[in-house]
Amino acid sequence: MNAEQDLPFLHHPHPAPVAVDVRAAMLENPGFGRVFTDHMVTVRWTEGRGWHDAEVRPREALTLDPANAVLHYAQEIFEGLKAYRTQDGGISLFRPEQNALRFQTSAERLAMPILPVPVFLKAVEHLVKIDSAWIPGGEGSLYLRPFMFANEAFLGVRPSSEYLFVVIASAVGAYFKGGKKAISVWLSDHYTRSAAGGTGAVKCGGNYAASLIAQAEASRNGCDQVVFLDSKEHRWVEELGGMNIFFVFEDGSLQTPPLSGTILPGITRASLIALARREGREVREERYSIEQWRADAASGKLREAFACGTAAVISPIGEIKGTDGSFTIGDGSSGPVSAALKAQLVGIQRGEIADTEGWVRQIA
Repeated sequence: MNAEQDLPFLHHPHPAPVAVDVRAAMLENPGFGRVFTDHMVTVRWTEGRGWHDAEVRPREALTLDPANAVLHYAQEIFEGLKAYRTQDGGISLFRPEQNALRFQTSAERLAMPILPVPVFLKAVEHLVKIDSAWIPGGEGSLYLRPFMFANEAFLGVRPSSEYLFVVIASAVGAYFKGGKKAISVWLSDHYTRSAAGGTGAVKCGGNYAASLIAQAEASRNGCDQVVFLDSKEHRWVEELGGMNIFFVFEDGSLQTPPLSGTILPGITRASLIALARREGREVREERYSIEQWRADAASGKLREAFACGTAAVISPIGEIKGTDGSFTIGDGSSGPVSAALKAQLVGIQRGEIADTEGWVRQIA
C-alpha cells in the first residue's frame, strides 16, 4: 500500500456538539437531507503533492474564493450511501467499495484526481463512527455524502491544480413524503438528462442541475418525479431524475434499461438484478420504448414498475402523466415483486437477512 492509500486521519472533536436532548428531538422526524451531524471529513489534493491533510473535524461552512474554479466550470462529483443500525446493535455499510470505485470513474471522466479506495472507505468509516449517535432508530439511516470539487482560484478552462474531498452525514427517514405509497412520474417530452458521449454515466452535479427544470415541470403537474427518454430518438425510457427504473411483467420477469453510457450504473440497480436472478427470475437489460410501456400497461402485460436508488431504495410507480395524457400501471399501487425485492434488500442491509453475497461491511 502506498503512502496515499495509508493516509493518516487526524481527529478534531467538535468542542460543542449538539446536546443529547436536542439531537433526540431532531431524530424523531428527520425527513431527508435536512438534519446534519456534528462532524465532517476533509482531505486535500494539490498538484505535485497528491492527497494530504486528512481530517475528521467539526462540520462548518467552507470558505471559497469568488474565483474558485468549481463556481465557474462545475468540476464537481459526489456519491451517496448509507450507514445502518443493524438488528444486533452494530453499524454497517452496504457495498461502499462500489461507491468508491464509481467515485473514481466519475473523477476520471471530469479530469479530477483519483481518490484511492482505502482513503474513501476510511473517510466514510471515521465519520460514521464518530457520529454514530446520529443514526436514527426504526427505518431511519445515516445518509453519507462524499463529494469532491475543484478548489483553485483561477479563471481558466483547464483542470484545477487543487481539490477538496469532503464527507458530510445526514440523519434521514423516508425520501418521498408519504413513505410507502406508489409515486407518480411526469414524462418529459422535450428535456433530456444526458446524451451519448456526455456525463450521464457519472455522478456529477451538472446532471442533476440539468434535470431540475424538468422536475419543476413534474411538480407543477402533480407528480413526484420526472422520467427521461433518450436524446436521439426521444423514444427509449432511460431513468428518472435521480433513480434507475425497472419493469415487472406478468411472467415474473424484469427489464431495465441497459448501461449504454447515458444512465447512472446504480449500486441499488446492480444489487436488485443480482437478487432477482438469484431467486430464478429472468432480468433483461434491454431498451424499452414509451410506446411499449403504454401498450403493456393497457394490456396488463406490465404488472409493476419501480424506481430504485440509495436514497429511496425502491419506490413503486403507479401513474405516468405527460402532455399526451396519463396511464396507470396495475391498480396504481405497490406490487408484490417490488415489495419482496425491497424487503430482501433492506433485510440484508440491516442484518435481518443473511448476507450471502458479501455486500455488508460491518464497522462497529
